[in-house]
Amino acid sequence: MTGFVQTFFGRFAVLAVASVIVFALLTVLPGDPATVMLGLDASPESIAALHHQLGLDAAPASRYFRWISGLFHGNLGTSYVYDVPVSGLILERFQSTLPLIIFATGLALLIGLPVGSVAATNRGKRLDLMLMVLLQFLKSIPDFWLAMMMTFLFSLTLHWFPAGGFSGWNHGVFSGLRALTLPALALAIPQAAIIARFMRSSLIDTLGQDFIRTARAQGYSRQGVLWRIAIPNAVIPVLTLVGIQLPVLVTGSIIVENVFNIPGCGKLLLEAVNQRDIPVVQNLVMLIVAGVLVLNLCLSVIIHWLDPRLAGGDA
Repeated sequence: MTGFVQTFFGRFAVLAVASVIVFALLTVLPGDPATVMLGLDASPESIAALHHQLGLDAAPASRYFRWISGLFHGNLGTSYVYDVPVSGLILERFQSTLPLIIFATGLALLIGLPVGSVAATNRGKRLDLMLMVLLQFLKSIPDFWLAMMMTFLFSLTLHWFPAGGFSGWNHGVFSGLRALTLPALALAIPQAAIIARFMRSSLIDTLGQDFIRTARAQGYSRQGVLWRIAIPNAVIPVLTLVGIQLPVLVTGSIIVENVFNIPGCGKLLLEAVNQRDIPVVQNLVMLIVAGVLVLNLCLSVIIHWLDPRLAGGDA
């Protein structure tokens, strides 16, 4: 239990440091929100009045603690641009971003784990070499280029999927998943290539362990050892990799959402940065950081449950 508590407070410390960095970066960000809202022709008096109304004339330390206090009380403030509560705005956009990230993660695992297993069981053969070359190519493809090529092929040419947009879940789960399939694949394929290479290495290492030879000596068949012992043990390090790659997946979703014109948090974040909508930017970035830390914590719990030996001093 001690290890879990240390992990929890470690995540909390990261979140605290991230809040300071986010606030500091937004403080020095070029551009004045009041000038953006009122226009370049606004008088200095109007800009000063809006600064006071938005609380931008207060000291940086005062503004930071006011923001953190609002976060703890669930008050994320009001958007400068949309003039609506930031919490409702972000919650609305999360309805497409969160399913997109979950969908992409699931696809990456569904593609990467079997491909890596096939490569490992054919180590040194022609199939292994071909898969390694293909995976290296897929790993190096930028998300935005892959998204554009998939749109051209599957939307504009074959007409299998919509070219962009997301109408929400009111039209049914199938319609929503269909709209998110291409964006999820664009995010998942480079991640699947990384997972497959890591799974290959992990499975090769596992197959060389003493407990695998012991299982074979006890009469287990080759396929039985592979599916019942080797692959379950090899998957555990891959889950750690998934946790490490989550921030990459989240940042990739910002680009992919804009390519496919999906009204998610990534698109909202870029719009807010361009319009100097500080309450939206700082709260959205903090929620993304917190979400990644929570998902990493959940993965740590799952990994420790699958292999209690990794818990170390938790007992």
